[in-house]
Amino acid sequence: MAKGIAAVVSGLLAFVAVVTLAGAVMRGAWPDYARVADAMTFTLPMMIARLTIGALATMAAGLVAALITRGSTLVRLAPGFLLLVGFIPQHVMLWTKFPVWYHLTFLLSLVPLTYLGGTAVSRHATSATPSRS
Repeated sequence: MAKGIAAVVSGLLAFVAVVTLAGAVMRGAWPDYARVADAMTFTLPMMIARLTIGALATMAAGLVAALITRGSTLVRLAPGFLLLVGFIPQHVMLWTKFPVWYHLTFLLSLVPLTYLGGTAVSRHATSATPSRS
């Protein structure tokens, strides 16, 4: 149980780390993005970049959780569900700042992408295990 909790917390920390690092890089490398970031008046390419970062961070959350507890599907999914629960209120507050497709793309991808990130570990573990012939 403690290992599962540690895996979920570690997955969430991985999400935060990826988003924080990628956001800082994007602000530093993309002056137009940095200029509009506080007002959240993003262009289409900026929104796509933000969704891409979110997708990578979400898959990282699943990956880290699965690395810690290799067999548990629930632990692989838990960070995605917790991110969904945490981000729904945020997206409700920001509803008018972004198009509906943006909100739906982000929110509806959290659980599947977390699972996908966690599945990469189990696929690697399965392919790394020598077959018994």
